[in-house]
Amino acid sequence: MQKTPSVYVILVTFNGVQWLEKCLSAIAQSSVPLKVIAIDNGSTDGTVAVLNQFSFAETVALNENLGFGKANNLGIKKALQKGADYVFLINQDVYIYPTTVEELLNQARSKYGILSPVHFYNDGKTLDKNFSRYWNSSMSSALVDSVAFVNAAAWFIAADVITKVGFFEPLFSHYGEDRNYTDRIHANGLEIGVVSNAKIIHDRAFTPNFNKVKTQSKFILLAAVLNINFSLAFGYLKALRFVFGLPKYYFKTYGFLNSAVLFLFLLKYYIVLLFRTPLFLSKRKSYKNEK
Repeated sequence: MQKTPSVYVILVTFNGVQWLEKCLSAIAQSSVPLKVIAIDNGSTDGTVAVLNQFSFAETVALNENLGFGKANNLGIKKALQKGADYVFLINQDVYIYPTTVEELLNQARSKYGILSPVHFYNDGKTLDKNFSRYWNSSMSSALVDSVAFVNAAAWFIAADVITKVGFFEPLFSHYGEDRNYTDRIHANGLEIGVVSNAKIIHDRAFTPNFNKVKTQSKFILLAAVLNINFSLAFGYLKALRFVFGLPKYYFKTYGFLNSAVLFLFLLKYYIVLLFRTPLFLSKRKSYKNEK
């Protein structure tokens, strides 16, 4: 009899009381038995108390906010130590369906570094706006569609992929970790797949936030410089294009003044990146050694 794969859900939380009971209750209904390792980033709203209500969730309560990547790294390492065959990284505002993990497991193949379900809004019919930038039903041609990138709200990853590719890059404090990781997935000759008959609900709303845009834009530059699919020199050139291109992209939403602020912010950050070339050379070398 074939052993049922061991799947650990890695759940990074921060002030997530409004979502967690529904998130964890959905996990409990999975057709594939799931264990949960929750890493809480110093919540102050009772999040840990909610997590402790679910016996299948092991909670690590931190005294600080490590951000997305570093906290996930802690959870992934714990899962691997416990013998996980797969980890399923989900956001605290994600609700899975009973067959979500079953469908992902059914499509797991060695060529896929990351598998993702389809992300819907609360109605279960409308595609999540961010997710629709990378996949939509008109692109679907099979049970699994290969895509260049998918955001990390729900990533299904085999343990041997993590052994090969490594963990999230700690230079990214909150945004950009997923872009860096997918670049490394491709560099290792692996694909990213969207499983068209697996789905989740991503319970979030988009609101304009200029400070968030600044942080995201900064880490877009960093991801370009660290992308080992092309040379460091080309990475710096691509990052420089973003210095000019991103303010132009956000002009319609935030206006001339904020776009000028963003340009000066990114130009200053780009200069900082130039002075960190030795570090980036070392990082890029370490990524290649993880192959």
